[in-house]
Formats: sequence, structure tokens, C-alpha cells
Amino acid sequence: MQKINKNVLVTGAGKGIGEETVFSLLENGAYVYALIKSKKDNKKFKDYKNVKIYNGNVNNGNLIKKILKDSRKDKRFINGLVNNAGIRFRKNFLKITPKDLKNVFETNFLSIFNTMQIFSRFLIANKKMGSIVNISSIVGKIGFSKLSAYASTKGALTALTKSFATEMADKNIRANSISPGFIKTSFYKKFKNNKKRIYKWTLSRIPLKRWGKPSEVSNLICFLLSEDSSYINGENINVDGGWLSS
Repeated sequence: MQKINKNVLVTGAGKGIGEETVFSLLENGAYVYALIKSKKDNKKFKDYKNVKIYNGNVNNGNLIKKILKDSRKDKRFINGLVNNAGIRFRKNFLKITPKDLKNVFETNFLSIFNTMQIFSRFLIANKKMGSIVNISSIVGKIGFSKLSAYASTKGALTALTKSFATEMADKNIRANSISPGFIKTSFYKKFKNNKKRIYKWTLSRIPLKRWGKPSEVSNLICFLLSEDSSYINGENINVDGGWLSS
């Protein structure tokens, strides 16, 4: 893949796929604006020059606007966006409250919708092309017990990506989504040790018989942001070891 000549905003950059995405982007020549919720994760990037860190909540639209405005001041116009921030939510369907549903949708869907809207207006106002990658989940495509609220947000996100890509193509703004399966993020070791039965079940369902590495998602993110993928728009790509095909 060619070097990524982009300035990229990554949300949820402090852990897991978001963290790995920052490293992959830096390795491929991008400048990264990293939105991190917890300040304790800032230290992960202390040895890197081409990254600017912001701490805050992805639901804060004013913060998103500030980051974009700062990039213009820096003369590093952000032209790539990775919407990775999200929350896991597991609860019995009959026990989910309206407040629960509102909270998970605000972070996993509404914040992304708003960020995409703010970002698009920024690009159009500055006559820039752009590319967006949304991190969805295979849970948005298939049924999982106790994940109905979470699944609803991811299904909505995939649908949003496709509609956005169709509508904004004439503005030279592309959007694609990635649906990871089981990936070795920060919760992997705890899950493997504490939920051995379920862990073994996941392996039995994955044709490749292993969980994926964060880099196997982040490398695809880099590709979708790069000009090598300039004719890919409105797609959702599964990174699941073959789960959905089995």
C-alpha cells in the first residue's frame, strides 16, 4: 500500500482497534489527531511526533469542531475520519430500559452521525476531499443473546454508512464500514480466562480457529483511507475469520 498522505481524526484512540489504528496510520505516513476518553492512555503515544491528542467524550460536538478548526490552524486539514469510539452493552432484552437504549445509541450511533455531519460540512467549506471509516460489528448482522441494544446500534451504523456514501459521493466524500468479529483487544485475556466455555464456542464458530489481531483491522482501515481504495464506497467489509460465511 502506498503511503497515506492524510491527516486523520481517530475517535476511541486510547484502546484496542483505535490504538492500533493510530500506530498503523503513523507507520504509513499519516498525521493523526487522536480523541482519547481517558488521559491515562495518552502515554501510549508519548514517543510519537506526528500525533496530537485530545481528551474528551465523542458525544461532544463542540470538541469535534475544535479539533477540525485546530487542524486548519495547523495547516494539516483533517481529510480522514475513523469513527471507532463505542461502548459494549450486554443486557437481557426484557430488562433494557429506555435510558439504557438512549445511552448506547448516543455513543454508538448518534455521536457518529453528528461527527460525520460536522466533518462533511468542514470538508465542503474548505473544498477538500475526504474518506470516512466507521467501525461496526458482525453483531449488527446476526443475532446474539443479550446484545439486542448493541446490535441495533451497529446495524443502524452500517445502514447510515451506505446511505451517506450514496448521498455524499458528488461531494468527493467516501464512506465505508468495517464489521470486526472477535478481535484480541484489551478484554481478550479476561474473556479467555473467565469465560472459557464461551471462548471455546467462539473458536468452534470461526473457520480460521482463532481470534483476529487488531492490526488485521487497522491495516484495512489504512487501506480504506488511502487513495488505493478510491473506487470503494458504501461497502461494509467483515473481518471475522469467516464467521459470517460459515
